[in-house]
Amino acid sequence: MTQSKSESKGGLPVEVDRQFEIAVRRLADDLRFGYDSSPFVGSGVDYVQSRPFVDGDSVKNIDWKLTAKHNRFHVKEFESLKCTPIYLLVDTSASMCISSQAFSKFALAVLLAGGLGLAAVRRLSPVGLMAVGSRRLHVQPSLSRAKMFQWLYQLRHLQYDETTVVSSRLNQLQQQLRSQALIVLISDLHEHAAVKSLKQASIRHDCVVIQLQDPAERGRLRAGILRTMEAESGRQKVTSGKTRFESEEDSQSIAKELKRAAIDHLVLCTDQPFAAPVRRFLAERGGLLRNAR
Repeated sequence: MTQSKSESKGGLPVEVDRQFEIAVRRLADDLRFGYDSSPFVGSGVDYVQSRPFVDGDSVKNIDWKLTAKHNRFHVKEFESLKCTPIYLLVDTSASMCISSQAFSKFALAVLLAGGLGLAAVRRLSPVGLMAVGSRRLHVQPSLSRAKMFQWLYQLRHLQYDETTVVSSRLNQLQQQLRSQALIVLISDLHEHAAVKSLKQASIRHDCVVIQLQDPAERGRLRAGILRTMEAESGRQKVTSGKTRFESEEDSQSIAKELKRAAIDHLVLCTDQPFAAPVRRFLAERGGLLRNAR
């Protein structure tokens, strides 16, 4: 059977793929955090300063402008880039797919993963992915943009019956990592055991949590009596559209625990702009790889 020109290899319309790729690239441009600072000075690409020439310096690094000004040879020093791997852990469980908005938590998570991943690859930080739903999707860190978009397209495939396995996947990842890494979890944090695993991971690695929420979880869904079942646990309950699915006490408790463990935590809601808050969040961290060594 001949493949239609209007469809991509993954079965999605080419135009949809193009729009998604454009959205990811625009978000990456908007979230540009530049080259993170490094404690090492050596051969790199980011100019730091010039200093007087000493024996052993390479003539390739001579600062001719400053040399002519002071009538003495000076050389340029550059900031060394760090290759700390970044792991994006994206929650693909059922609770991420159900939404009261046109833009679901899952759609926002995939877009954020793409924007952060592309921005990191541009600054020469290898990026890997691990889905923390029941699906098996684990990609080792790489600097390949083509590979990154490949796993992004795989990630976009919806499965409405996935359970949350954040804690077990976090424990699995910790056993595999041999050096310090940056772990970015993008999830609605409906699994309470996830916080405990995050605290354990933060002892050795730099951890960041981007928690996604839907307005319905805060009691803003205007509806009557609802009979609901949580796809992840199978629990059933009868509630109203004004009921908070997640109590304010739970949210505050999670935030306090993460803060106590020195884990940077950002909460985003699907009915509000997200690019500016993420940009401010990165700026306050001093870059995505703030604690890299």
